[in-house]
Amino acid sequence: MKAKLGWGLIGASTIAREWMVDAINAQPDSQVVNIMSSSPVRAQQFAHTHHIARHCTALDEFLADPAIDVVYISTTNELHKEQTLAAAHAGKHVLCEKPLALTLADAKAMDAACAKAGVVLGANHHLRNAVTHRTLRKLIAEGAIGQPLAARVFHAVYLPPHLQGWRINAPQAGGGVILDITVHDVDTLRFVLDANLESVMAMEAQQGMAQHRLGDAVMGVMRFDNGVLAQFHDAFTIQHTGTGMQIHGTEGSLLAEDVMTQQPIGKLYLRRHADVEEIETDPPENLYMRSVRLFNQAVKGEGQPAASAQDGIQSLAGALAVAESAQTGKQVEVQS
Repeated sequence: MKAKLGWGLIGASTIAREWMVDAINAQPDSQVVNIMSSSPVRAQQFAHTHHIARHCTALDEFLADPAIDVVYISTTNELHKEQTLAAAHAGKHVLCEKPLALTLADAKAMDAACAKAGVVLGANHHLRNAVTHRTLRKLIAEGAIGQPLAARVFHAVYLPPHLQGWRINAPQAGGGVILDITVHDVDTLRFVLDANLESVMAMEAQQGMAQHRLGDAVMGVMRFDNGVLAQFHDAFTIQHTGTGMQIHGTEGSLLAEDVMTQQPIGKLYLRRHADVEEIETDPPENLYMRSVRLFNQAVKGEGQPAASAQDGIQSLAGALAVAESAQTGKQVEVQS
C-alpha cells in the first residue's frame, strides 16, 4: 500500500470544489491527482484552481492513470453506474455521491462489480459523519429516551440558483427533491435509530421551482422495523427556517437544531417533561474530512466507510419507495 493514496475526481462539481478537494488533501495519506470532466474547459480550470497535476475528458484515459487508487464520483445521477463499473474494472476503489444510481438493480450491480474486483465502494452520505447525529445514535442506544416511538425530520431548505440546474429540470438525470434530499433523510434516520425502513407514505408537490414532472417539495411518513414512525418534510423552496430532527421516546425527547446541513454545526437538547438540558458533544469535525478519513482506512483494510455500499442501497430503496408512494397515493413497502 502506498503511503499516500491518489484520488481521482470524476466530475468538476460544486461539492467537489467546495468540500471534497480540501477534505482529501487535508488527510496525511491522500491527495487529489487527477480530475475528469466532460468539459475540457472545466477540467482545465478545476485542475489549475486546485493545483491538480492532471486533467482529462475521457474516462478510459482517466482510469488508465496508475497514480489513481480511489475514484470519487460526483457526476449527475444517471452516470454513476457506468462510471462505477468502469472504475471497478480498472481496480479503483470508489466513493460515489448519493444516490448510488437511479434503480435498485443498478445500485446492486455496482456493489457486485466492486466486490468482484476486490475494491471498496462507499456512498458519500455526509450527515452520518456529523458529531450531532453520532451523539443522537449513542444516546438512543444507551436508553436516554427509553424506547424510541416517533421521529421528525425538518430538511426543507432553499436550493440556491447555482445548484438548481439539473436538480429541477432534468428527470432523466435523477433530479427532484426526493433523490436529492429525502435519500439523506432515509440514511440519517437509519443511522440514528439503528433500524431499517419498512414502508412509506408520501405526497409530492411543485411549489414554483421544479419543472417538467419533478417535485420540489415532499412530505410523508416512514415506518421503521423497530416501530418508530417518522415524519419528514423536504423541499427546495423554503427560505425562512432552519433544519432539524426530533426523536421522541417513552422516557424523553431528543431535539436537534440546525443539523441537516453540510456544516459541522447544530445543538442537541434532551427534554424530559418541562426540563430541558443541552447535550455536550465531542468537538465537531468537518463531515467530509471524516468521510474521507474513514474511506482511506477502509481501502487499507482498517474498518468500513462511514456509509457502505449497503447503506447507499438502502437509502436509495427508501427514496424510490417515497417517489412511488407520491406517484400512486398508496403506502409502499421498501424493497430490500
